Amino acid sequence: MKYQYDDGGRVAAGYQGQAGDCTTRAIAIATGLSYQTVYNALNAMGREERFRRPGKTKSSARTGVRKTTIRKYLAGLGWTWHPTMRIGSGCTVHLADKELTPGRLIVSVSRHTVAVVDGVIHDTYDPSRSGTRCVYGYYTPTPTPKGGDRV
Repeated sequence: MKYQYDDGGRVAAGYQGQAGDCTTRAIAIATGLSYQTVYNALNAMGREERFRRPGKTKSSARTGVRKTTIRKYLAGLGWTWHPTMRIGSGCTVHLADKELTPGRLIVSVSRHTVAVVDGVIHDTYDPSRSGTRCVYGYYTPTPTPKGGDRV
């Protein structure tokens, strides 16, 4: 799979140094929203998180975002989750050529989120592990109905 360096607008937004902001970058790249817009929205959602058990950490756009928060945010933007792996199913889809659908995707792999645009990985490094990295699932924009179609 081809790879293209892309920080999602992080440097342009004034951020420097290392960060665990892969989800923020991937969402900014795939949706076309500014890095700062996504960063602010994810942090606002993180502040609202509530947990039943103590010791859980809230989502942070800089250090990591919980899966439930990612799903809620992307659903609000009109994106749909497509799981590619179930418990006990093993890996069936890899971060490799022709194994993902075309278009703009936000892909979940082990401990990382990456944007894939028309079969090209957009990230600050190539996370594909030479096409062996297992894909847990991915988000796609929900198609909008064509004008005149009624439900």
